[in-house]
Amino acid sequence: MQRTRLNNLTTSVEEQLALLFINPWRRIALGFISLLMGFFMGSAIVTTAGQDAVWDVPAAAVLFMLLELISRFVYGSRASKKQKRTPLWLHTLNLFKVGVTYSLFLEAFKLGS
Repeated sequence: MQRTRLNNLTTSVEEQLALLFINPWRRIALGFISLLMGFFMGSAIVTTAGQDAVWDVPAAAVLFMLLELISRFVYGSRASKKQKRTPLWLHTLNLFKVGVTYSLFLEAFKLGS
């Protein structure tokens, strides 16, 4: 690619974020925040779609497709490159997906009891 100002800016931001999250505690904190944000988003989507009975099935279909696309993207990219360690943004995206999935299971248990 050409060395444009936008390309230079994105490269420098990426390098600064890599230096910021090289600390293991910051990586753990970012993962924990991503997990909790996924849990919150899953609960918010379920309760918002559950208000009106019309949106239950389309919301579930869209959420299922999104979670499956995230899984395919995360695990497909790692398997094709044979990497030992996943990049930080893929790891946080996967933890977000885990949080959404956990909140859906918890909502199902609440509705079942």
